[in-house]
Amino acid sequence: MAYLTVADGVKEFSTFQALGGVSISVERGEFFTLLGPSGCGKTTLLRAIAGFNDLTSGSITLDGQNLRSIPPHKRDIGMVFQDYAVFPHLSVFDNVAFGLKPRKVPAGEVKTRVAEALSAVHLSALAERLPAAMSGGQQQRIGLARAMVINPRLLLMDEPLSNLDAKLRIELREEIRDIQKRVDIATIYVTHDQEEALAISDRICVMSAGHIEQIGTPQQIYGNPQTLFVANFVGTLNTLPEGAGLNALLSGLGLSQPSAAHWTVRPERLALGVAGEKGGAGIAALPGRIGKYTYLGREAHVQVETDAGLVVVQIANPGTEAARQPGEAVTVLVERAALMAFDADGKRLPLEG
Repeated sequence: MAYLTVADGVKEFSTFQALGGVSISVERGEFFTLLGPSGCGKTTLLRAIAGFNDLTSGSITLDGQNLRSIPPHKRDIGMVFQDYAVFPHLSVFDNVAFGLKPRKVPAGEVKTRVAEALSAVHLSALAERLPAAMSGGQQQRIGLARAMVINPRLLLMDEPLSNLDAKLRIELREEIRDIQKRVDIATIYVTHDQEEALAISDRICVMSAGHIEQIGTPQQIYGNPQTLFVANFVGTLNTLPEGAGLNALLSGLGLSQPSAAHWTVRPERLALGVAGEKGGAGIAALPGRIGKYTYLGREAHVQVETDAGLVVVQIANPGTEAARQPGEAVTVLVERAALMAFDADGKRLPLEG
């Protein structure tokens, strides 16, 4: 049995349904991420687990206990918020110790546990400082330490890095993952940032419009998306328009999938060859001309106009050679296995032919 289970979770407000029968399971020590755009229901689900908003129907079970029957303050759940939620008039030590007072933890144990929590988030030297004199990243570490110091059964994190700059987000997300592994606590993490989710999660639950699109490892979510929504939301995607060019490409690859309404391919799964280059076994050659070249340092994006539509080819490690020029004749090489087909409802189809 899973450590945390939400079964058929429904949350209805007066004017709309925020969750439409959502079911997830989280194992002990797992880092489980809820990923999706604003309004998809991920924060609603997190708040239901925390007890801030009860479900309209469905069950939530933690380690065999029915959470819906337990008041929020008795659930032993740690929560880290987007806006830090630190007390500006209290020292770092007192901020972290705040959650231990209502639990009547002895003073000696408070000192020990707070010291351990501060050490885990690298704030031991700042224990007596006031939060106002600290950076956003340091304030978020205070929130993380305060959530962990109560020794929660479950850690919930609601977009904790969204108020930080890009470089600090990357640094802190790695620290959060390292701390979570070290303390081995089941964690549910909410984000709309696909790269963040891929970098730190054991498993990802992609949500849209109150429903679950797919649950899987980062590799499964990115490399084997089961819906068109997941393929578009996680990573970038070329969608090939219907027409003679697409039909010729599919024919050249020996593909026949009459029920497919959408054909797509990731930019990094395409290769750029010289003009006139031929394909090979399982590889089709699309002649085209460069429309735009964008150099991004560790990679370059090349827009190419082909008979099968405008496609973007991602080139890894482009180096410092001169940019490809607009109008230059090239060949786009398309591997059969790189193509992904989806039906009219956006469900993934197997390749046939």
